[in-house]
Amino acid sequence: MKKTLIAMMLASAFTPTMAAAEAGDWVVRARAVSVSPNESSDLGKTVNRNVAPGAMSPGAELAVDSNVIPELDISYYFTKHIAAELILATGTRHDVSIKGDANAVVGNQNLGSVDALPPTLLLQWHFNPDQTFDPYVGAGINYTRMLDRNLQLESGALAGTKIKVDSDSWGYALQAGLDINLKDGWLINADVKYINIETDVKLKVAGWTKIDELDINPWVFGIGIGKKF
Repeated sequence: MKKTLIAMMLASAFTPTMAAAEAGDWVVRARAVSVSPNESSDLGKTVNRNVAPGAMSPGAELAVDSNVIPELDISYYFTKHIAAELILATGTRHDVSIKGDANAVVGNQNLGSVDALPPTLLLQWHFNPDQTFDPYVGAGINYTRMLDRNLQLESGALAGTKIKVDSDSWGYALQAGLDINLKDGWLINADVKYINIETDVKLKVAGWTKIDELDINPWVFGIGIGKKF
């Protein structure tokens, strides 16, 4: 009897009646997201070309670590299939370090951290808006503002030399997600986004000299809840 009652309660909770979004609806979602950089760096080659030949190993790169942050997004439904989503994530702080440098002039070391604020606007297509499980895809534009972006070399022959990251980046964003529609306008959401973030990194030596064109390009994995209004 208890098992039957639990099964009935679960079935009732996932009944899609009056839960799916329609034209003119707003949906607010709150997610916990993991920001995992998929960085591409030519630090060693660029330093050897622009600063001093042989200063670094050619394969030396800048590495950016992952972070978990809260995310809030607001969606407006033009139709039950088409929605626009504005993502308002808090700043995400990432430690930056040098990896793969066997040369003692610079060497592997931590440089500090940068704080990135990445609002993103996406246009979505919802495949099954009238069903309990509503998968969707999205594409749009990202603007990333780099905050607290000053780094420096902590060791080696150039210890104390300042490094800075360009202040902003414009790029594209791609998304795939799933809404699980519940009763009374509530939903469970999971999504994954790929965000194009590119920035120049400069070393303060004889003025500001470019030492890397860093592609951060994070994968962003999120899960959370939402409410239709």
